[in-house]
Amino acid sequence: MKIFLVRHGADEEGYRGGWSQRGLTEAGVIQSRALGTYLHEHAEQYDIQTMISSDLPRAVQTSRAIEESLGIQGIYTSDWREMNNGELAGMLHAEADEKYPGVYFNTLQMGTAFPGGESPIHFYTRIRNTFENLCTQIEAKQIKSNVLLVTHGGVINILYYVLASREWSNTSSFYPIDNTSIHTVEKTKNGWSIVDTNRILHLRP
Repeated sequence: MKIFLVRHGADEEGYRGGWSQRGLTEAGVIQSRALGTYLHEHAEQYDIQTMISSDLPRAVQTSRAIEESLGIQGIYTSDWREMNNGELAGMLHAEADEKYPGVYFNTLQMGTAFPGGESPIHFYTRIRNTFENLCTQIEAKQIKSNVLLVTHGGVINILYYVLASREWSNTSSFYPIDNTSIHTVEKTKNGWSIVDTNRILHLRP
């Protein structure tokens, strides 16, 4: 049983992310198509049976490119969205700095929410619970394994901490998580664990 965590393709710099409705850049589209081709060419290795994706535009665009290559219909859900940064979502950095000075992901208290958004502890709890539910459904054969999960860097970073049983906060360091990178989680006799990290062979010449 495996879950392949994938970060979406490159999106526009200069804007706050989170629940931004902005999509991929041209480079991000190219990355996503390259990943789709790679997964198709290595279909026997990955044996993907189910595809789940965040429903934010940058993840949806990434997933659509993969769907075309694999011939699999994705399941789109808000459960796998990045942290909800509320009123700052998709805002130009300069505008956000003017309207909400000093309000950043890593400056919030764990229980303090973005204006109109969620707090770091709510974000962590949402992702941990959603992941645990996914694992339970796979183990009960309610969802076919192997699963390709297209989501966001902040989400994948939390899962690294969850799977390593490490305490997480919004000031914790980030694991390497490149755009369209693959991170393999596998069920072993000792439980679910990450067995391959930040694979980006599809982006190399």
